[in-house]
Amino acid sequence: MGAMRKVLNWYARLSPSRGKTSPPYEHVVQIGDPRLRKVSDPVPVDKIKSEEVQKVINKLRLVLHKYGSVGMSAPQIGVNMRMFVMRHTAKQISAVPPEIAKSKGMSVVPFTVFINPKIKVVDYQKVIYMEGCESVQGYSAEVPRYREVEVTGYDENGESATRVFKLWPARIAQHEMDHLDGKMFTDLMERRTLTCACWEEVNLSKGKVVIPFNPE
Repeated sequence: MGAMRKVLNWYARLSPSRGKTSPPYEHVVQIGDPRLRKVSDPVPVDKIKSEEVQKVINKLRLVLHKYGSVGMSAPQIGVNMRMFVMRHTAKQISAVPPEIAKSKGMSVVPFTVFINPKIKVVDYQKVIYMEGCESVQGYSAEVPRYREVEVTGYDENGESATRVFKLWPARIAQHEMDHLDGKMFTDLMERRTLTCACWEEVNLSKGKVVIPFNPE
């Protein structure tokens, strides 16, 4: 408890004048925020084009690009609506060694919005890879995911949308769907593989490392 209090006091000093904020946020909420553990509410189809829903979609797009992420769910920006966005660009894939990108089945996914999504497993074979989350900054672990899934729902225009995803894109979709049901990768991970991404730097810097919760 003493170590936790030190961390909280340190962050409090960073922003002594901080005040209240209201969702949808332009940052990603972190594990411990109760909104990440709620089952999200369906969006009335006739409200998809409303200003309220469109604002959430625009904020999801903004935060996705701001963090350089491949997926983002509404609960992660403080809104318990059943929607998520995903994308995987050629630039993001090129930042990964080619042999790893190939082995994980990474492929380009254009920016896609799913509202009230439902997921169906197409291939029940599970694949295990390291996985992280913007809501668990600085940590990753091995997580088993189905190899192929089909996602159906509505897009940002209220039109029906169906996509089949394999391998890495399927992992992204499953990860974001879990958020809508109040689940996180920490619930599914192989517990002994949980890893701090900067553990080596912690040692090299004699512990003087801070994990940022916002890319700015």
